[in-house]
Amino acid sequence: MKKAAGKSTAKSTPAGKTAAAKSTAKKAAPAKSAAVEAAAAVKGAAVKKAAPPKKVTVAPEKAIAAVGKASPVKDVAPKPPKGESNTALVRRARRINRELAEVYPYAHPELDFENPFQLLVATVLSAQTTDLRVNQTTPALFAKYPTPEDLAAADPEEVEEILRPTGFFRAKTKSVMGLSKALAEEFDGEVPGRLEDLVKLPGVGRKTAFVVLGNAFGRPGITVDTHFQRLVRRWQWTEETDPDKIERAVGALFPQSEWTMLSHHVIFHGRRICHARKPACGACPIAPLCPAYGEGETDPEKAKKLLKYEKGGFPGQRLKPPQSYLDAGGTPAPPLAGR
Repeated sequence: MKKAAGKSTAKSTPAGKTAAAKSTAKKAAPAKSAAVEAAAAVKGAAVKKAAPPKKVTVAPEKAIAAVGKASPVKDVAPKPPKGESNTALVRRARRINRELAEVYPYAHPELDFENPFQLLVATVLSAQTTDLRVNQTTPALFAKYPTPEDLAAADPEEVEEILRPTGFFRAKTKSVMGLSKALAEEFDGEVPGRLEDLVKLPGVGRKTAFVVLGNAFGRPGITVDTHFQRLVRRWQWTEETDPDKIERAVGALFPQSEWTMLSHHVIFHGRRICHARKPACGACPIAPLCPAYGEGETDPEKAKKLLKYEKGGFPGQRLKPPQSYLDAGGTPAPPLAGR
């Protein structure tokens, strides 16, 4: 009996095999289950660590024309690629100018003048001060000294007193009296219409010369003032910092016939929307074309409060602005207090 029992135990049967397989499966199951759970945990952790999608910031389609009007918006502004070709740069630059021409169809020099001499003197006086301050000062100056001959023969102390509000009044008195004397003695009291002649006058550089040539004589020129320098670098039209090099680099992007109005468009935009410290990106009509979009306030309602001059509902810089400016909603600047 013992022998038979031992034999039966040692002999494999189908049932025994099945039981053994089940037993093996049960032992393997925990290991497999642990592997699956570990994989799931890793996957879950990856999902948790994944960064949430960034909130899309939208840029306005056009600048607001009036203070109470909300800015419409369009898709997030695309930034031009770092390796932008010269052809692509030219196209983008010219498109920006076309857009600005639609926003500022009334763009003009913001110095009051009635003749080339007045514009020349006013431009020299505008260094290190605002056009508004110059416009508030020159009426008294030109009323007393209407011609180059008159100003050349003036008492320097009297001229200094008139020019005091513009700052650096002693140096400016020397410049305007010096250029007046040169005009009287070398050009028969007339402002020359050539660049090479203008830059020889005391206190007159290329910027001043181009302002006079473009706005008093209708000869194209690019005015590289602080606003122009700031904006063309923000738009990546050039990386130059020297005004003469900026002038050449930007001039190469546009037909010469557009240079004067291009200057007005850029300067108008710099004074009204694309400010130095806090540009109003959320109210900018060229945001989709600007590589620097986002440097300033992008919220349309907050940006709207940053707008200046006619865009913000405030007086302009000229006491006698062009009619087109008045038609666009601009208002004249007030005269200097006490005069």
